[in-house]
Amino acid sequence: MDLVLEAADQHLLTPYVYPAGWPESEPCRQLLSLFVITNLGALALYLLFGTLSYYFIFDHELKKHPQFLENQVRREISYALRSLPWISVPTVALFFAEVRGYSKLYDNIEDSPYGWSGVFLSMLSFLFFTDMGIYWIHRGLHHKLFYKRFHKPHHLWKIATPFASHAFHPVDGFMQSLPYHVYPFLFPLHKVTYLGLYIFVNVWTISIHDGDYRVPRFLRHIINGSAHHTDHHLYFDYNYGQYFTLWDKIGGSYKSPTSFEGKGPHDYLRKLREK
Repeated sequence: MDLVLEAADQHLLTPYVYPAGWPESEPCRQLLSLFVITNLGALALYLLFGTLSYYFIFDHELKKHPQFLENQVRREISYALRSLPWISVPTVALFFAEVRGYSKLYDNIEDSPYGWSGVFLSMLSFLFFTDMGIYWIHRGLHHKLFYKRFHKPHHLWKIATPFASHAFHPVDGFMQSLPYHVYPFLFPLHKVTYLGLYIFVNVWTISIHDGDYRVPRFLRHIINGSAHHTDHHLYFDYNYGQYFTLWDKIGGSYKSPTSFEGKGPHDYLRKLREK
């Protein structure tokens, strides 16, 4: 995040916003800047990719499903917009620790002990580490001690749209993002790669709520896509994973998507039309 902060300072904040005597490295200034940047960035990612997905990928026929709520899209967006600023508070604290040099993020490829291969391997390990972390956190949020208070609001959307992707209770939203932020404090990661992965995970979160169940046949039971996550919303106790089905299979919570078996939401709507 220090790359984003540095760019914002150089091109906007120092010349046009902050007093000339307020040093860029001053902690209070950095916290304030990170809070604004994090919220604007999250808002831009959510609204831009959510809108693109909603209009160009999401099947609007799903809005005719009996479990699609009245004014659901507006409610999803409203809930997400109220939650994002609160989610950003602990997130900014972690970004601040990164900016102050406490993480293992590095600037140059030469700083990786394995060069480009190290960068590539770190991308894979990031995906597997965060997938594992999110699986157990997500599954924990379904425990009776936490579900009703923190995770149930996200399950209001049985037939989700891309805008449901960030419509979480703030505690739920931050907890499920925590593995992304923890990773660079444990393992070396290139700063630009981290930014790219951060954008990717937000887009992926939108994609698994987009109602587009198409995936290459040979990946159907490997990649945790929209079909898997739709069944999670419908049946609750299955498919907790983020990108892969590995941990669901290890944890005994894997469910073959009903959409792959001719029993999904689209099939239900087709049967309604035939009647």
